[in-house]
Amino acid sequence: MGRVQSDRDEIRVIGHRGAAGLMPENTLAGFEHAIALGVDAVECDVHTTRDGHVVVIHDETVDRTTNGTGRVAEMTLSQLAVLDAGDGRPVPLLSQLLDLLAGRCELWCELKADGTEDPAAEAVVSRGLQSGVTFISFDLQRLSRLRRRRDDLRIGALMAAPTARAVKKALDLGVSHIGIHDRYATAGIIRRIRQAGVSAGVWTPNTLARMQAMIRIGATHITTDRPDILLKHLGRLARDWGPCGAKPFGGQI
Repeated sequence: MGRVQSDRDEIRVIGHRGAAGLMPENTLAGFEHAIALGVDAVECDVHTTRDGHVVVIHDETVDRTTNGTGRVAEMTLSQLAVLDAGDGRPVPLLSQLLDLLAGRCELWCELKADGTEDPAAEAVVSRGLQSGVTFISFDLQRLSRLRRRRDDLRIGALMAAPTARAVKKALDLGVSHIGIHDRYATAGIIRRIRQAGVSAGVWTPNTLARMQAMIRIGATHITTDRPDILLKHLGRLARDWGPCGAKPFGGQI
């Protein structure tokens, strides 16, 4: 069986960490920018602070993305609140992001560490946003714990280079999505995932050529730092922001 190219209209565009190639990653301004461009969803990363707050930041430390230093898990919310996450923007709480997105855009929330699943789920459930949030992780055990506690939440598995065994384990958990690094995505892997009735996504092609390659092999979701490029290619760019330079704020999921 040959490759299955995705229909342009069915491809969902996910803004990686908001629009990490255009704005400071994982900031409310970045997520707002992605929404204005017309993305179908945004992806974020969460950790918990020493005093139990769920914050939106990718790394275990604040060193790369803020003007501070230290491990997120060893800092209090008040210590994080004074840091600059780019262009004067603070590190947001997950609750703030959920309030920003509610009714406007879906969220793909990556659980970056053990202990994030319960408070993150509570923030979503307390707002009645279960249908608008997909929790994703590389750690299938983390997803399993979340699923055992809340069977009304959507979950998705991330895999750099998926094996048949890993895909089966993810499917057995009831994932709605499997995401693959675009470097390792092939038409065969995408086809097997889609035949199982699960959406097959890729991250993070950031050039038009790579995006077109992912469309040709059948990816249903494309997570990218440059959603503007993909949306313009698909004819769905809500606002033309003009030419942009190289991304200044991060890049890996």
